[in-house]
Amino acid sequence: MSRAIKVPSTRNNILGFTLIELMITVAIVGILAAVAYPSYTSFVTSSNRSEGQRELLRLANLQEETFIDRRSYTTNMTALGMTADPHVTEFGNYSIDATIANGGTTFILTATAQGAQTSDTGCTTLTINEAGQKGPVGSETCWRQ
Repeated sequence: MSRAIKVPSTRNNILGFTLIELMITVAIVGILAAVAYPSYTSFVTSSNRSEGQRELLRLANLQEETFIDRRSYTTNMTALGMTADPHVTEFGNYSIDATIANGGTTFILTATAQGAQTSDTGCTTLTINEAGQKGPVGSETCWRQ
């Protein structure tokens, strides 16, 4: 009778990841993050810009209501029902102020970026006047969504 001799296995059955597999995973995640982060920050900046645009349009409507009632526009944001002068938007991304001219018959509302929104190059100042003309002049992309 012959007996089979068991030879001990030299390979251990250890489960897990190798260093190469871990390095490849980290590299893939890094590449994805490098591509996605600029798109994300651009989206956030554009989204914050729409907050300033919305408030400018709302305040322009309030200015028109004031003009109908008083026959003149106002520079006082509290007269438009805002809590402070200058008015700061809901999330604090813009400070909005008004200037009037021609004896109160014209106005310009100006939204100036604050905080992180100041990195929105070319669109740190948004404006609208009584005729609905939007600015800054030459930066039509600031109002396009």
